[in-house]
This record gives sequence, C-alpha cells and structure tokens, in this order.
Amino acid sequence: MSDIDSTRVAVVGASGYSGAELIRILLGHELAELVCVTSRVESGRKLSEVFPRFRGVELADRLEFIEPSIDLIVGSGAEVVFLALPHGVAAEYAGPLVDSGLKVIDLSADFRISDPQVYA
Repeated sequence: MSDIDSTRVAVVGASGYSGAELIRILLGHELAELVCVTSRVESGRKLSEVFPRFRGVELADRLEFIEPSIDLIVGSGAEVVFLALPHGVAAEYAGPLVDSGLKVIDLSADFRISDPQVYA
C-alpha cells in the first residue's frame, strides 16, 4: 500500500455504461476511495444490487446510489467528481460543483474543445 492518502471520489450518473466502467476502475484503484454514486433511477439501491458483477466487493455491497443533487454530492465528502452523464446534462452540474471547491472531470462532450486548431 502507498503512503499517499487516497482521494475521495464521486461518480454522477453512475448507473450508465460509462459510470459502470469508471466504477470498475475506481474499485480496483488503491488511491481512489469511492464515496458517492448517483442515479435518479437507482437511488436507494446498493451498488452491487444494480451491478451484480460487483457482488462480494465490500464497498459495493454497502454503498447506495443517491439522487444527483449538488448538496448531496458536496455533502458526501468527495474531493473529485466524475460526470458520467449524457451530453447536454453535465454542464448543469459542472459549474456548481467547481464553485463548491470540488475538482470535476467530465466524461461527456459538453466541454470539449470544438476548434481543432486549439490542438495545433
């Protein structure tokens, strides 16, 4: 194990394909502590209940999905928030989460650079 402290992570939109793959990666990462998963549809259900492939993983057997509320996400103690939301939805979460002092990583296309010359 590392001497570096783990980073507390939230995944907003965790019940979709991108969210599930991200959770798989985070559950196996020694420096990531998954503290919050959100889903409007799956709120109140355990992670391992929604994704049976995570059954037997202690955290997945106890961590429950919550509503994707800015206040609940901030209150979870997360330091970094991944947005695994549909395109056009992530923008409404990113600003308020950043304003709350959280680091935000958006997996949608909402904030991608539209001008390829920027990369030149």
